[in-house]
Amino acid sequence: MTGRLTKRDVETLLGDYDRDPVEALTGALRRLLGRPEAGFDELVDAAPVSAHRREDLHRREVTALDELVAELNETRVLRP
Repeated sequence: MTGRLTKRDVETLLGDYDRDPVEALTGALRRLLGRPEAGFDELVDAAPVSAHRREDLHRREVTALDELVAELNETRVLRP
C-alpha cells in the first residue's frame, strides 16, 4: 500500500524535476512509500509498478521518468 502526495509534495516534485529528475522522484517516492532513507533503486523495487516499467526506471530512461512524474502530478498516488 502506498500513501498519497500532498499539493505541496507535488509542487516540490515539479519544481525540482528539471534540475534533477531522479532526486525529485526519490523524494516523492520516499513520501509515498514511507521509506524516508531509501535510495531511488530501492524505492523503484518497492513501488507497485510493472516489471517493464521498473527496468526502464532503473535505467533512468527519460520517457519512464517523465511518465512517472506526470502520473504523480495527476493522481498523487502510485497505481499498479
